[in-house]
Amino acid sequence: MLTTKVGLEIPSGLTFEDWERAGRQLSGLVNSSSWWLGDWLVYGKDHYSDRYERGIRAAGLQYQTLRNYAWVSRRFEMHRRRAALSFQHHAELASLPVEEQERWLDQAEQQGWTTKQLRRAIRLARADDVREAARSETTRRLAVPGSRLQWWHKAAEHSGVELEQWVLATLDNAAEQILEELKERAGISA
Repeated sequence: MLTTKVGLEIPSGLTFEDWERAGRQLSGLVNSSSWWLGDWLVYGKDHYSDRYERGIRAAGLQYQTLRNYAWVSRRFEMHRRRAALSFQHHAELASLPVEEQERWLDQAEQQGWTTKQLRRAIRLARADDVREAARSETTRRLAVPGSRLQWWHKAAEHSGVELEQWVLATLDNAAEQILEELKERAGISA
């Protein structure tokens, strides 16, 4: 097979197996070229910031496309890239924190997800998170004598925070202290 700038010349007697292998290789090149261009751009930005724009114009691709390649390449160091997954899989996860990226990459790789399946799984997980947050953030009422409330407001003001923040932090600290004491007692008596 002969590749040119404008096409692929395929010999007439090509076997199906050779044709299929060529398709896999071409597909791999397309995927790899996104990483290659992204890494090329990152290097150019880091080493030739004064001439970077000229290099982008020389590549002849749309600026936004190249920016996306560079952004994904920056978000995934070489050792974190999964060869079994496409550049587009990584692009779907680039905006997430590293720990989440790794979790989703693991799942996509283990499940053999397409980019579309990965996108759908993320969307469903986010919807579940929103529902769970809505369920867990309930309002509780507590009867508090007025004098005690004034006293708490004064303490919160002195601490430089809103009353709700002060109450939550104070309760969290008290709970942590009591639970630590319980752990220590359990450790001593064991």
